[in-house]
Amino acid sequence: MVRSEHKVAVLSECALPLALEAVGERWSFLILRGAFNGLAHFEEFQSTLGIARNILSNRLARLVEHEILQREPDPADRRKVAYRLTAKGRDLLPALIALRQWGERWVAGCPSNPVLVDKQSRRPVQAMAVRAADGRPLGLSELEWLDQSELPPGAPGDQPS
Repeated sequence: MVRSEHKVAVLSECALPLALEAVGERWSFLILRGAFNGLAHFEEFQSTLGIARNILSNRLARLVEHEILQREPDPADRRKVAYRLTAKGRDLLPALIALRQWGERWVAGCPSNPVLVDKQSRRPVQAMAVRAADGRPLGLSELEWLDQSELPPGAPGDQPS
């Protein structure tokens, strides 16, 4: 197989399209931002985001369907439903931070407010980066897509997780 055909074959198995199907829409990311910042009730999301009720209802249902959020009775008021991030949803935090940082750099052109800080040091978080197994940051020219079968034995990621 020619190298470019090989790359196309490997990329066809990439999970990015599935991830975008689950969350790749503007309102979903804004709902997630709200959830990461403590919003939990339909009315909180609606008033904070200014999103139409039908769109919010649809997006919340989709995030629940994909097990990114879960619906649960609110312990403070059993008549209300709270939307909480699942472990799967919490794992989206680095992606949201990276997208925000990209927006600050390339769209807004300046840091946005509020500033995301480490609770302990009260200092802003570092820029998100792709890192090698040893922790050093990697640029695009230092990356390559490989089929799992091409990984060295015992390498992280050589087995499906």
